[in-house]
Amino acid sequence: MRSLDQIIKAYDVRGIYPDQLDSDLAHAVGAAFVQVLGIAARDGGPGVVVIGHDMRPSGPELVSAFADGVREQGCDVILIGLASTDGLYFASGQLNIPGAMFTASHNPAQYNGIKLCRAGAAPVGQDSGLREIREMIENDAIPSYDGPMGEISEQDMLTEYAKYLRQLVDISGSRPLKVVVDAGNGMGGFTVPAVLGTGCGLPALPLEIDALYFELDGTFPNHHPDPADPHNLEDLIRCVQSTDCEIGLAFDGDGDRLGVVTKSGEIIWPDRQLILYARDVLSRCPGETIIYDVKCSRHVAVEIRKAGGVPLMCQTGHSLIKAKLAETGAPLAGEMSGHTFFKERWYGFDDGLYTGARLLEILSRSANASAVLEGLPQGVSTPELKIEMKEGEPHAVIERLQREAKFAGSTELITIDGVRAEYADGFGLARASNTTPVIVLRFEGDTPEALARIQDAFRAELKLLAPHAHLPF
Repeated sequence: MRSLDQIIKAYDVRGIYPDQLDSDLAHAVGAAFVQVLGIAARDGGPGVVVIGHDMRPSGPELVSAFADGVREQGCDVILIGLASTDGLYFASGQLNIPGAMFTASHNPAQYNGIKLCRAGAAPVGQDSGLREIREMIENDAIPSYDGPMGEISEQDMLTEYAKYLRQLVDISGSRPLKVVVDAGNGMGGFTVPAVLGTGCGLPALPLEIDALYFELDGTFPNHHPDPADPHNLEDLIRCVQSTDCEIGLAFDGDGDRLGVVTKSGEIIWPDRQLILYARDVLSRCPGETIIYDVKCSRHVAVEIRKAGGVPLMCQTGHSLIKAKLAETGAPLAGEMSGHTFFKERWYGFDDGLYTGARLLEILSRSANASAVLEGLPQGVSTPELKIEMKEGEPHAVIERLQREAKFAGSTELITIDGVRAEYADGFGLARASNTTPVIVLRFEGDTPEALARIQDAFRAELKLLAPHAHLPF
């Protein structure tokens, strides 16, 4: 008997296909989804749900089952076929209807998942629908409907997405740009040519793209499609350094996260990117709040204040950040994993391609793109580090860490998401992932010595609570 709390997670549905996530569960999630949203026929429908899927081989089967679940509740379905998560969110925003995206993002090939949203791409998470969906399925409480099934139709949203994005971003700048793009065999290989190229019949931009791994392949034969792991950026770095391209962009599997590297091979982590976006946005939105997650550098808050904004730290997770964005009315939010949320000139959902376009817009104004990126402030830091554990174990360890850990010498312990220990010269973070059974860590110091000291403090605490764990630092 599968445990749904290990599949219906904090902000999406995700599991191994077909052992955890199969057609039966997809069907049940579709039926429960429209019930929880109150758009089923008995609630005055028919409601309409838009559905897309990425390049994973199991996508079409799961979409069909989910769509049947929706239609059996008397709701209509619009299928947009292959799509990035950005494209599905765009469709939800443009059509103002709920949506479902079948993707497991950067998870390995054997996984699939469902990202759900309300009309206008508003998030559906544990506190905004997922818990109710899980309980309805667990309790076999999905009501039957004897009326006619909803209708099904297909619609091309890619062309509309490309045209709309082009209207809002000016990449012309003062000069053309040459860029390497690594799609990692994910959906960036589908959307980048359409949006930044001429695939949708749009005029050519002053932009030359060297394509790396644009072939759609859900088995990910070249490298894992996760730009948060520096090993996955090695091919991109080599390509940028061996060509006349100025910078490199990398997208994750479903296209909603962005990685960036410079000509010298330096990785510009998303928290440093956020500083650049915040400066740009605050030049037009002075005094506004900019949201960042607990994994981000201390420099983010410092630079937001310098640019005239108000920094606000938030929990990690795309649905959680989107909810905070809606609550505060902030024009911009970002998290260390690579999700960036523009509300200024966009919908407020995480869109890797739109973020990349905004980055190119900024860099096209400068004579040296890499110099702009490498000039962003930074400490001595680690990328995201992960401790692999058994299912359910990370949250238990983190709960004990919150209760029992001391972290002598720290100036503040922030527990909104795991434990973030602030020091006068850096910080350390340990939190439980909401998508895979791992503890995620991140460290930063003003000097290598400060970084090592903070890591030692976390190592000591974690060894006490999880002596069997293999620590990656």
